[in-house]
Amino acid sequence: MPAPAPLLKLVNVTRRFNTPNKPEALTVLDAVSFEVERGESLAIVGPSGSGKSTLLHIIGTLDRPTSGSVALDGHDLGALDDLQLAAVRNRQIGFVFQSHYLLPQCTVLENVLVPTLASAEAAVRDRASERAERLLNRVGLSERKSHRPGELSGGERQRVAVVRALINQPYLLLADEPTGSLDQTSARGLGQLLLELNREEGVTLIIVTHARELARRMARVLELKDGSLVPSAGG
Repeated sequence: MPAPAPLLKLVNVTRRFNTPNKPEALTVLDAVSFEVERGESLAIVGPSGSGKSTLLHIIGTLDRPTSGSVALDGHDLGALDDLQLAAVRNRQIGFVFQSHYLLPQCTVLENVLVPTLASAEAAVRDRASERAERLLNRVGLSERKSHRPGELSGGERQRVAVVRALINQPYLLLADEPTGSLDQTSARGLGQLLLELNREEGVTLIIVTHARELARRMARVLELKDGSLVPSAGG
């Protein structure tokens, strides 16, 4: 019986940007290739300017590569139009950023449910509400669901952002410096939570981080330098 295909496969992904007053484009990613298995946890590390966030944006369909291919769940993302990519982002990919991007006027529960608003089916929204309640309880925020973001600590806001990212049961959870704005204790707790949800929800986890301690807790670490993958220093 053949082995299952990887959830994510990148082949020779290159990203160049045209820069004013310069004849040659700036190469931010240079022929990056790797695979990620279903349910895996992966950290991408590297110095500032190495291409980490650009790589994550391409994986998350927020940007397109100049050349090369990205396949998610066996589907070539380069073959999809913008509307189809938006559907992929909504249903198959969850995002957590360094800034939580919660809506200040909405409650915790309302913020979590924002990604479900694209569905016109009442039954889908009802199931989403039940899932939101369960996940908020799982991350210790069930008693804060009626609060607004301004009434929460930084760590609590990031936990809300994690629940929002998981509400549509994505295959893939992408986190870009998720602990960068947190104190050490909150950062450690959020890292542990992400790993626990990676196992409990079966979601594949990719984290871009400067925090070597967080990276070492992932099952695998990839390191970028000047837009290319290099052997990881391991922490």
